[in-house]
Order: sequence, then C-alpha cells, then structure tokens
Amino acid sequence: MISLTRLYALLRKEWIQVKRDAITLRFIIALPMMQLFLFGYAINTNPQHLPTGLLSVEHSKYERTIIAALRNSGYYDIRTLASEAEAERALAQGELMFVIAFPPNFERSIDRGERPAVLIDADATDPSAIGNATAALATITGALDRDLPPVMRTTPTAPAFQFVIHARYNPEQLTVLNIVPGLICIVLVMSTLFMTTLSITKERERGTMENLLAMPVRPIEVMVAKIVPYVFIGYIQVVLILIASVVFFQLPLRGSLVTLLMALGLFIACNLALGITFSTVSANQMQAIQMAQFTLLPSIMLSGFMFPFRGMPAWAQWIGEIFPTTHAMRIVRSVLLKGNGTPDILPELWPIAAFMVAVVAIAAWCYRETLE
Repeated sequence: MISLTRLYALLRKEWIQVKRDAITLRFIIALPMMQLFLFGYAINTNPQHLPTGLLSVEHSKYERTIIAALRNSGYYDIRTLASEAEAERALAQGELMFVIAFPPNFERSIDRGERPAVLIDADATDPSAIGNATAALATITGALDRDLPPVMRTTPTAPAFQFVIHARYNPEQLTVLNIVPGLICIVLVMSTLFMTTLSITKERERGTMENLLAMPVRPIEVMVAKIVPYVFIGYIQVVLILIASVVFFQLPLRGSLVTLLMALGLFIACNLALGITFSTVSANQMQAIQMAQFTLLPSIMLSGFMFPFRGMPAWAQWIGEIFPTTHAMRIVRSVLLKGNGTPDILPELWPIAAFMVAVVAIAAWCYRETLE
C-alpha cells in the first residue's frame, strides 16, 4: 500500500531540493520563454531588402524606372558598383546577394523594340533566400509601359525588356548544396559542445576533482588538456562527413581542403572551449546541460541554416553574428561552393577566434582551485 504521509514527505523533500537549485529553476522557466519570443519574432522565410549591386553605364530614364521598381518591390537594396571586379568580390564574400548589369545602349535598344536583356547575377548558395526576390521580377517587366514611345504603347507586344537570371555557385539551385554544408557545422556544434560541457562538473561530482586540484597545474593547462583530445575526434567527424557528402550528395569541393580543415579546426576548438566554460561555471551536470541547450538552439536557428539569415530583423542578425556557428556556416559554404581562399574567409575567421578567446578568459577566471 502507498502511504500518503510518506509520499507527502518525499514530495516535500524533492520540492525543497528544487528550490535550493535556483539556477536550474530559472533555466527551466526562462529557456522556453526566450525561445518562444526570440524565434517568433526572428524567423522569416520571406527575406526582403537584400543587398544588391548595380553596374550601369548610361543611367538612362529607362534604367532609373526599372531601378525604382526594383526598390519599390521591397526585395532589393541597391547600391552602385564601380567595376565588375568589385561585383565579383562582393558576391564571393557574401556582401551582395544580387548584381544587376544593364547592357550598353539600353535605351536605344528599348526604343527599337529589340527587348534587351538585363543580367542579374544571384548568389544561389541559399536558394530559399533569393526565391521570392527572383519571382517578383516577373511583375517588374511591365515597369516601362508608361515610358515607352506612343507607337509601342498602342501596339500590344511582349515586354520591352527581359531579366536574365544567372544563378551563381549553385546553377541548378539545389537545396541539398545549401543544406549539406550547413549540416557539417550543425553536427560539429552539437557533438563537440557536449563533449566538454560535463568534463569538470563530472569530475567534481565523481570526487576525482581533488586529484586534479592537487596537481601543480594552472587552469589554462587543465582546459587545454581537456580540449585537445576532442579536437582530433572532431576532425575525424569532419573527414567522415565530407566523404559522405561527396559520395552520396555530390557536394562539390571547389576550394582548398586545407583551408577548410584549418577553419573548422578553429570552430571545433571554439565549441570545446565554450563547453569547458559551461562546465566551469556550473555547480552540477544539470546546470551545465541547460546552459548548453540555452546556447545551442539559438546558435542553430539564427545562423541561417534553417531560415534565410537576411530574412531576420536587424536585432536578430546582430545576435546571430555573435555565435561562431553563423560564421562557420558561411566559411564552409564559401569554400565548398564558391571556391574562396583564406583572404576571402578572414572576415569570418576573426569573430570565431575572438569568441574563443572570450570564453576561455571567462573559464579561466571562474575556475575554482578549491572545492569550497
């Protein structure tokens, strides 16, 4: 028989223990609310105001009308470029999503009824980010109807010009070429973060921390010793994922494999250092796991893996820029799909390095050299 008195005593005892662990209780309450409001406001599958470059020679009245129509669609934030070299660099480094190029003698070709083509280079590494913007171009081909010569307005003809879209880096706009490189980063962050998250709290709860504290070692030496073995495990994961991606998903390897492995090594070390920091500041394994979960989901959802990064509001993009996953995902996609080298990915490498230095400093400062 179940005794209600004994059951009440046990329940009261458990509730007292829950109240004593105030940090865990706060995480239980704060985590779902944070995720609800953060993702409810941040996630948007219809990105607008995409950065767009303009290459134009004449700046004729027809060009000005088309540019105004593109801006009014809400999808294109247009700035003028000085040269094709600048356009290539901006597309390769992800500064621009589109480059619009008007052909020479555009106005004269329109007046002659030749239907000239306006070339649009689109960064198709993420097809979902440019899908709605390119679909809106069909409604803009009639933007010149009121500016055409009277004879062309009275005679029903095809549109006065046409857009020709050149999908760069992913000509067939295959979703798999966007998802698979992103999965490399997601698998790494999920596995490596939890490798070290429990390392110090586990030693403390098992009672082996006394032996570690009795050794004449510095906190930074303890952290490096716990991180380095898992870096090699992370590299094994990277190699296996890359082989599977090439064999089964025909993922292209257009850039330097050495550059990619060096960048991913920094990313792996950064995640391991973050796990060490969680393990250092936590009182028990439950707290360490909750801290990792508190960080893991935003770093995935705000990185541009599942939803277009450009579709998020500015404040959500600022938060996403903090997480190393965002920068690692750009590096993997740019090296594999665009063939970028080390100079091109440097703007994404230094935020990962800065994040790692910051979390290592926090872990070293919070490392307790006594059990008190």
